[in-house]
Amino acid sequence: MTAWNFGDILDAIEPVLPHDAPALIHGDRLITWPEMSARSNNLGRALRNEGIEAGAKVAFYMRNRPEYGETMAACFKARLTHVNINYRYKPDEVLYIFDDSDAEVIVYSSEFRDCIVELKDRLGKVRIFVEIGDPAEIASFAEPYEALATQGDGSRLDVVRSPDDMLFIYTGGTTGMPKGVMWRHDDLRRAQLDTAGLLGPAPLDLDDTVDMIRADGPGRIFLPACPMMHGTGLLSALGAMMGGGCIVTLDSPSFDAAELWRGVEKHAVQSIAIVGDAFAKPMLAALDDAPEQFDTSSLGSIISSGVMWSREVKEGLIRHIRQVALMDAFGASEGLGYGLSVTTAQGSVQTARFVIGEHCDIFDENDARVEAGSGIPGFIARKGAIPAGYYKDPEKSAKTFRTIDGVRYSIPGDWCRVEADGSLTLLGRGSVCINTAGEKVYPEEVEEVLKTHKSVSDALVVGVPDEKWGQAVTAVVRLEESAEFDETEIKAHVRKRLAGYKTPKSVYRATIPLRASNGKADYAAVRDFAISQGATT
Repeated sequence: MTAWNFGDILDAIEPVLPHDAPALIHGDRLITWPEMSARSNNLGRALRNEGIEAGAKVAFYMRNRPEYGETMAACFKARLTHVNINYRYKPDEVLYIFDDSDAEVIVYSSEFRDCIVELKDRLGKVRIFVEIGDPAEIASFAEPYEALATQGDGSRLDVVRSPDDMLFIYTGGTTGMPKGVMWRHDDLRRAQLDTAGLLGPAPLDLDDTVDMIRADGPGRIFLPACPMMHGTGLLSALGAMMGGGCIVTLDSPSFDAAELWRGVEKHAVQSIAIVGDAFAKPMLAALDDAPEQFDTSSLGSIISSGVMWSREVKEGLIRHIRQVALMDAFGASEGLGYGLSVTTAQGSVQTARFVIGEHCDIFDENDARVEAGSGIPGFIARKGAIPAGYYKDPEKSAKTFRTIDGVRYSIPGDWCRVEADGSLTLLGRGSVCINTAGEKVYPEEVEEVLKTHKSVSDALVVGVPDEKWGQAVTAVVRLEESAEFDETEIKAHVRKRLAGYKTPKSVYRATIPLRASNGKADYAAVRDFAISQGATT
């Protein structure tokens, strides 16, 4: 069996890609594959020459930009470990990840220099600061990124790599402090190829990878609309890079749907990654507002993972882009390939309905396998190519990466129902499951019904402690523009479609953001808001 290493893949594919093949595009800036090869080799060698040893952690503190891809390639080649930093975090939250990951190098863009300056004296483990920005304005304690990337002959690094080299993905989850998911290169590449193989030919080994690029040319032109510092953007961009493709990133610091569609037209983008309706709804609105303005004929796929992507929004996008395949991937930082749902002009599927991954099993609370069509909810578990665990957290690792009947599984906590045809209906994350009068209510099931109400653009459902019910099902909704709030009507809408105990006891109109800007639900803040509005405690 092939043992994969991302640095070895890059060394193998770079010589066979055309000299003018784009690797990274940002605004008007274009970096070809030969240029990225040389720049990443220089950067990786510079860090190793300064005493940074194999396995050392490198923190990426930047928005989507070409330097993210270059630094990632440099780390793979130099056997250094990627650590993602959520640039929306406050200084103390950023400090936690720097410290917990044992980062020895921080590569940051100049817009975040103030945070680095504030934290610098508390970062005793950090040996090198690398700043991306105007070389004339780099902080005195930092090394200029551009100098490290351009000084040197650009030749390959003389290192022997291992399939055990690591990539870390720090994930906040729904509770507790962020956790560093440890992926071996070999496991992560095999997990990616397991999913890719469901959609078409996937390389079997390194030679096959090179042969496919020689035969078919450079890989897809890919645009991560969501941040690369989160799993969906990072892993989909990584897949494009390993196929010899091009990563296109947007200029705006916040998501601008019109900018995205202009980028698709300008660069003939073939694939986009998003995170559910938080991205898809404004994308659809931009097309609805100017249906003839953007040329989307190059676009073959839009990929989403992490949150629900509603059927109605998918159908709206297909109305404008008839050739596109909308791929809703059921996965997590802790595992890929739990399920896949594909919507095209030829057919759509119910929201939250997926085809189960071939390496997955469903178990009930007693670790017994759930039979298809039984109606019994269970948690999904992925075997095979899964992470090594959480960094420095054996207790949480033991809870998520469990052995059942002698097989090691990744169990991120998502609950689902297995239909008679073997498909999955996703119910939600067990950690936010609501227990009301002994009945389990999965928030996402109720949220999807709420969002079908004509007045509701988004919704989150939480459980609030209640003397009578144990937990009271409580909804917080964001209204469509100009819509009027009618709690009674919204409750009646849910009651017509779901069992009575799933109907929210209270519905509140949101005056706070329901989601982080990456699209993920902020259940903790919404629960606090519901309590502040008078929900029972």
